[in-house]
Amino acid sequence: MRTILEHARRGNVTSPMNAVADAEGIDASVLCGRIATGSVVIMQRGRRCVGIGQGLRTKVNVNLGTSTGKSSMEEEVKKARIAEEFGADTISDLSMGGDINAIRREIFSCTTLPLTTVPVYQAVAEHGLKGMTAEDILATLLMQAEQGISSVVIHCVNTSMLGQLRDRKRILGVVSKGGSITSAFMLLNRCDNPFIGHFDEILSVCRRHDIVLSLGNTARSGCISDRRDRAQLEELRQNVALARRAHEKGVQVIIEGAGGHIRLDRIAQYIKHYKRQSEFPLFVAGPLPTDIALGYDHVAGCAGASVASAAGADYLCYITPAEHLGLPSPQAVKEGLIAFRIASHIGDTVKYGREGRDTMMAKMRAALDREGQIRCAFDPARARELAGDDMECTMCGEFCAIKIMREL
Repeated sequence: MRTILEHARRGNVTSPMNAVADAEGIDASVLCGRIATGSVVIMQRGRRCVGIGQGLRTKVNVNLGTSTGKSSMEEEVKKARIAEEFGADTISDLSMGGDINAIRREIFSCTTLPLTTVPVYQAVAEHGLKGMTAEDILATLLMQAEQGISSVVIHCVNTSMLGQLRDRKRILGVVSKGGSITSAFMLLNRCDNPFIGHFDEILSVCRRHDIVLSLGNTARSGCISDRRDRAQLEELRQNVALARRAHEKGVQVIIEGAGGHIRLDRIAQYIKHYKRQSEFPLFVAGPLPTDIALGYDHVAGCAGASVASAAGADYLCYITPAEHLGLPSPQAVKEGLIAFRIASHIGDTVKYGREGRDTMMAKMRAALDREGQIRCAFDPARARELAGDDMECTMCGEFCAIKIMREL
């Protein structure tokens, strides 16, 4: 069976391509060409198809999942439902506590969104860092593929990068959980990265299940004082090379980069550097342009992600108010998602001039159409709650600027 990428290379416009083209308002043959070159991927789950990449709306991913410190299937199901209700494009199940497979089944059952996993999370949770083997990691990846995931994340840190990270003293070292687990596995077992050593086997699984491969961002910075370094540049170089290998094998691929904590004036520079190096869609975690927004990291993240999206990032991983503090509540998931949907939209107004929704809101305000404004909001229920029972805005009362000038 041919993958979406293999069909695109032959110029075959498939049903998923038509679905994405209709949703994005672009020509299906143009989309097909971009998939063929690798600049667009389609994540598919059943009939749900999400396009990510060049010329498409910036997408937002929501991380869910239990931890070893807190595990509630009921809470994760609530989060999954909130993610779908409030406009997430994809979900990542990062569960590491409780009955992980049962939790994933419940998330699948209550959503239609494409779902991503990080196999090393479940493997280390079930086998332990010292007991886990490369075979355990690969078996977990295969099992998750057979469960119906749409995308999988692997971290391809190499021994050269580990040496660079050891020699250059960052304030915060490796802050990627998947990257740290993979690095620890290599150091404990005095071995090379199992994802690189078994890369062809991983590609075989991804091709067979038509799964999008996501190459993780191990070397991202954990604070704005830790500037881009040799390890980050090496990771980008290697991820681009691995992405091209995957693409040659008929596997769609995205690359994670320019995420973590980055000072605001450097974000666009890093994004544009990536775009000069690679044609593949760029997935960005955050980034956070300040380290002191604890409890409000979703607000800081919205600022950083807006700049990243405007500069060319294709896919954003949201941040919640609980970042750096604990596992997010369902309410925190909602707040983080809305913040990053706003960031996505801001970026798209810059990249593509997509201001139609803003113009509609402006016209509603000009007409003093209170209900129309509420309907245009990202979260109408929240807007209505803040509006209260008053028939008009109480900020200016009788001295409303629009009213005054209209009457005169």
